[in-house]
Amino acid sequence: MDIQALQTFVRTAELRHFGKASRVCNLSPSALTRTIQRLEEEVGQPLFLRDNRSVALTPAGRKLLVFARGAVEDWRQFQESLTPGETVSGALSLYASITAVYSLLPELLESYRKTYPDVQLELRTGAAEKAIEQLLSGEIDLAVAALPDQNRGRIVFMPLAETPLVFIAPKTPGFEVPSKFMGTEPLVVPQSGTARQRLDAWFRAKGLVPNIASEVSGNEALIAMVRLGTGIGVVPQLVLERSPFRNEVELMDPAPELDPYVVGLCSSKRNLKRPAVKAMWELAEKL
Repeated sequence: MDIQALQTFVRTAELRHFGKASRVCNLSPSALTRTIQRLEEEVGQPLFLRDNRSVALTPAGRKLLVFARGAVEDWRQFQESLTPGETVSGALSLYASITAVYSLLPELLESYRKTYPDVQLELRTGAAEKAIEQLLSGEIDLAVAALPDQNRGRIVFMPLAETPLVFIAPKTPGFEVPSKFMGTEPLVVPQSGTARQRLDAWFRAKGLVPNIASEVSGNEALIAMVRLGTGIGVVPQLVLERSPFRNEVELMDPAPELDPYVVGLCSSKRNLKRPAVKAMWELAEKL
């Protein structure tokens, strides 16, 4: 197996879409298909289950993904170890929400690009609650995320900001906002992540069952759903302040007090050994 084939397989497995993977890997659809077929011949088993609607990994494909990520990372570290002198090069992937990109990262990214122009920087955006998951799975090198209540021992964390978790209600006509949050109101909640865990813990402590009207991925989407009158939601205040819908929802007061978000840069001990990752980490410590 060659490294380029493994890299192609990893991206295809992450995207779960052959068309998107061919564009990202800069390969024609037929070339990508041939690459996957060659890997399947070497493995001796199918790696993907495909139909007209979806692409999924087979059990052999899931095992190969673990191996491929490790092999690609080891190869990348080896290449970087051969870089002469103090030059930092290679690639670095960073995952963050849109809000984090706008509010927490501009200075760091600009400084990094100027200081280390030989590093290929890949910025991925998405729902904040997926950041730790992608970091632990090896899909990305660094993430901007809230310090999780779980898996703390598996990550290295550098605080960047602290923000309260606030309850918001719609201003939509016809939605009756209670004077005090009782726990029986319809809720818009994140599918997973720190805010969801803390909200669930509050309901368990009160012995209540949440009335979930909608589950969403991403704080930005949650605010949009609250604005439509779907229900009451919980979001980091930092996200609310930068939302285009901030004037179309209202803060609930009084409301339950949940522990605030501590947002920071996250990595793994293994990733921090890579020069490109270590360079960004050290730069963030100085800013």
